[in-house]
Amino acid sequence: MDETLLLTFNAGSSTVKIGIFQVTEQGPVHLGKAAIDLAAVALTLVLRKGLEGFNIPLSQRPADLAGLIDEVFEKTSAHFDLDRIIGAGHRIVHGGDVFTGPVALNDETIAQIEMLGQLAPLHQPQALRLIAAVRDARPDLFQSASFDTTFHASQPDVVRRLAIPRVYYERGIKRYGFHGLSYQYVVRSLRSQAPEVADGKVVIAHLGSGASLCGVHNGASRDSSMGFSTLDGIPMATRPGWLDPGVILHLLGPGEKSLREIEDILYNKSGLLGLSGISGDVRVLIENDAEEARQALELFTIRIAGEICRLASTLEGLDAVVFTAGIGEHQPLIRARVAERLLWLGFALDPEENATNALKISTAASRVAVYVIPTDEELMIAEECLAVLLSTENVKEMIEITEDRQTRV
Repeated sequence: MDETLLLTFNAGSSTVKIGIFQVTEQGPVHLGKAAIDLAAVALTLVLRKGLEGFNIPLSQRPADLAGLIDEVFEKTSAHFDLDRIIGAGHRIVHGGDVFTGPVALNDETIAQIEMLGQLAPLHQPQALRLIAAVRDARPDLFQSASFDTTFHASQPDVVRRLAIPRVYYERGIKRYGFHGLSYQYVVRSLRSQAPEVADGKVVIAHLGSGASLCGVHNGASRDSSMGFSTLDGIPMATRPGWLDPGVILHLLGPGEKSLREIEDILYNKSGLLGLSGISGDVRVLIENDAEEARQALELFTIRIAGEICRLASTLEGLDAVVFTAGIGEHQPLIRARVAERLLWLGFALDPEENATNALKISTAASRVAVYVIPTDEELMIAEECLAVLLSTENVKEMIEITEDRQTRV
């Protein structure tokens, strides 16, 4: 089985990220990755194989996702032997209370994922389109789904409840939490890289274009900043985070906005982009001297620091904070500003370690240990895909199909 490959698919609202893994006796190992910006005027497959990079023009359009994925397979085959693929794993944002772990994708599980689509209208439909496109391109390929919500199933019932009539909880209106695959990976990394705090009370800050925080104890999720939807919590690139529900009522009433218009405002025009009027990209805002850019970053770090405190209250203590994802891993300024707001809690960063994105960026005198740990959601998807594949009765058939493809070539 060490001659076989796995693919992972991570569908964003307007992007597709693909991971390419070799299956070894130790598990999946990264071979390469690819990405497509579906919002670009000229579609390009950005492919990496080791240290090599390729920008490959694509002729198909996003409207024909099946044709586009077929072309992606064709172009990628020039760099990787895709006849050796035995499975493809997909990241699915919302598993609701239906899925408690990764599953094989078949007509039944796909139908269940579709029913959860209303809970994640930005991400779920795109992931389902991608699953269908891969099915069309490779009908015999085993596919699995990994869910961002399952990591948070360990949260106490009281934490998952909203202060609305109890009947709605039974209808699925509750706090779910997201970015679970990222948190799952970071928790595992903590056990090997910082075992002294791995079982302690830890807040993990997943800071990317989508951003959230999670409080874990003994490696299990106890509370998170995102709740019912991916709009909740701290401000993000284009999403507002916490928002007084009265604002929605006002926009629907006196504001005379339609539901579709409000959805567009909340998912695409708010957050750092809405605050600054400049960009939702932290890197752009850091380089911009405008007062609006400064204010957006200030509110961003205020909310992060505040959420760390709230989660510490749930955990009844705080041993460590971990920064991860694009902003968390690569923006020392953001980490420093968050720590400055938590000086009263005993936070103390080492400026030199923070500037180099070192593993441990807190000083020996800091009452709370602070770490930077890169996340790897794609590896978690690949591992779960392989585990589901090996647990199914289809594994022998998948290997035979792979061998048949290679014989035909």
